[in-house]
Amino acid sequence: MQTLDVISVNIWQILISLLNLVLLFFILKKFLFKPVKNILAKRQSEIDSKYDVADQAINEAEQSRVEYEEKLSGAKAEADAILQTATDTAKLRGDKIVADAQLKADGIIRRAETEAELERKKAIDGIKQEIVSVSGAIAEKMIEREINTDDHRALIDSFIEEIGEDND
Repeated sequence: MQTLDVISVNIWQILISLLNLVLLFFILKKFLFKPVKNILAKRQSEIDSKYDVADQAINEAEQSRVEYEEKLSGAKAEADAILQTATDTAKLRGDKIVADAQLKADGIIRRAETEAELERKKAIDGIKQEIVSVSGAIAEKMIEREINTDDHRALIDSFIEEIGEDND
């Protein structure tokens, strides 16, 4: 019957083991579980704060990017406006220069035409006076003597030669 004693259940021993287990559970809970839980909570709050800072940095970067793109598009629009203004101004100046040059050219042409007309009139007046003086000279010579046709031709030829020499 010895075998039964080995297999028998001792209630006091079970109770003491259970009591040891409960006591060990409370001791571990007090000294180990709470500090580990606090450390984990602290780490979680640090990680959360770093994520918050990262999210805030991302939001600020996105906002800066949007502002930069707005400024860039504004600068492009302003550059286009300045370029358009400069082009328009240059075109107006070019048109004005061309118009002024055209007016000057027209004035020069009018003056040249006027001067040419005056020179032509002077030349015509000069020719008329030459003709008058030639006619007068011919008449003078004809009055001096009676001329036949050959003499008349010789007289005109000599007179034309004198005019040619006077003009040279």
